[in-house]
Amino acid sequence: MPLVRRIAAWTAVAVAAGILVLFAMPSYRQGEASIAGKTALDFPVTLSGKSERLSDLKGKVVVLNFWATWCPPCVEETPSLNRLEKYIDSRGGMVLGVSVDEDGAAYEKFLKDQSVVFPTYRDATKKSAADYGTSIYPETYIIDRHGKIARKFVGEQQWDSAEMLRYFDAILGQT
Repeated sequence: MPLVRRIAAWTAVAVAAGILVLFAMPSYRQGEASIAGKTALDFPVTLSGKSERLSDLKGKVVVLNFWATWCPPCVEETPSLNRLEKYIDSRGGMVLGVSVDEDGAAYEKFLKDQSVVFPTYRDATKKSAADYGTSIYPETYIIDRHGKIARKFVGEQQWDSAEMLRYFDAILGQT
């Protein structure tokens, strides 16, 4: 009987661990419904040498992407973010990259090497990412024209896939 109890106990532990891993996986957390509809947190950004606030972009659909040069998935998704920026720019959308890099030289080199075409901001303090609760990079928030969070993506995405472009066509068509 002790052997049966041990097996049952270890089985229960394994099942509990499996459930925890499942809930922690980025694919499970995609589009967290709990934040959809909430007003996007405002923070200061410097774009093209000019001080602004995220709220100044109200009226645009903003793809707010938290990333870092030392993050391999961030590097991998950069080309598709470039293509997405070109796709949505003329229709009232924009990608806004927020780098959490402390090393300004590495950040500037990355922008040049990757030919980044979307506006970026370096927040070496990581305050804006922390305020959003970002702990995994890349993490991206889609903010609608009214300044509300429409969706959250955790992890690398193929931003110019047919499915994503249909999603952006729909959200860009909303008033």
